[in-house]
Amino acid sequence: MMIHTTLAQLRELKLTGAALALQEQLAQPAMAAMPFEDRLALLVDREIAHRQNTRQQRLLKQARLRYAQASIEDLDARPARGLQRNAILSLAMGNWVQTGHCILISGPTGAGKSWLACALAQYACRQGLSAHYQRVPRLQEELALRHGSGAFGKWLVQLAKTDVLVLDDWGMGALDAATRSDLLEIIDDRVAGRATIIASQLPIEHWHAWIGDATLADAILDRIMQRHHRIELSGESMRKIQPKNQPGGQNSNPS
Repeated sequence: MMIHTTLAQLRELKLTGAALALQEQLAQPAMAAMPFEDRLALLVDREIAHRQNTRQQRLLKQARLRYAQASIEDLDARPARGLQRNAILSLAMGNWVQTGHCILISGPTGAGKSWLACALAQYACRQGLSAHYQRVPRLQEELALRHGSGAFGKWLVQLAKTDVLVLDDWGMGALDAATRSDLLEIIDDRVAGRATIIASQLPIEHWHAWIGDATLADAILDRIMQRHHRIELSGESMRKIQPKNQPGGQNSNPS
């Protein structure tokens, strides 16, 4: 039958959403009474939705978020945490990514810093933007491997094109000279053009001392502070408050 050929051709053209929608229409006899233009519009809408969903899933996979299921809609904004739901939602849905702003999230262990950082990055991915998650304590090893393989330059260019960079556990562990220098390159590439999320247990006023080199610290912090939003979390550890086996518990909103 011609319809089987048409379905095969749609799949060959990678119009998977349209092919699925056409199959569904064929399974519903009432669809035959609908005007051709309306049926065609439904096929196009389905194809667009399918492509958007496929892109979102690819962006989320590439982001490698620590908490890939973290969502700002699930934000626990109880007063003790120092959060205002409307303010966070407004920030997430604003143009902070497009304008290359930094979001600085600080607070004690278990306050939900990593989860919130991932939720903001996840929302960006849902809007069709790219993201990359990186724990700073592992950055030194990551950079050494890329320098050793000769892939650092290519990786730096790729990272510079990423819409949202998440630097988690900022301020944990000492930085060596090479990592400080590379960190400046990473941050410098993002000034006013790409967004960065930094999550840290270390208070912001101690960041300069943690970086270790006064000149590089001045340069790094000057770039970070140009356009930034601060989110300071407080309250008891979410690990203690929420059971592991319940929604919003330790596995989904720990630190």
